[in-house]
Amino acid sequence: MGIADLPLLGQIKGRLNWLDERQRVIAQNVANSDTPGYAARDLNQPTDFAAALRNGAGVRMARTSAMHIAPQGQQARFESAASPDSETTLDGNSVVVEEQMLKMSESRMAYDAAIGIYQKSMQMLRMAARAPGR
Repeated sequence: MGIADLPLLGQIKGRLNWLDERQRVIAQNVANSDTPGYAARDLNQPTDFAAALRNGAGVRMARTSAMHIAPQGQQARFESAASPDSETTLDGNSVVVEEQMLKMSESRMAYDAAIGIYQKSMQMLRMAARAPGR
């Protein structure tokens, strides 16, 4: 098994690929910010906790100790509120450059965090592979 086959590094690689693609989509939105009729796009999160709970109907809260608070309902409930992604101008363009810059900043911070985790993981692997006493 090679280093690239480690699950953690595979997940980091997947996250970096998703962030790279999101940056591309955001850049495309900014490039088309003056194009009449252009609708802003964004990628969905690769993992959505609420969706995972909805899809896994068998997931239930359980009281495993008498000291735990009793669950109000047997199923965890999440409610989502619809919020407009952005404004639409008179020419039909829905790109708000400020929102796109915020999304780009969020993606950059997530990218930096993933790179940091990758670097720390590689440091730990090097340390584990090193001969004792070196």
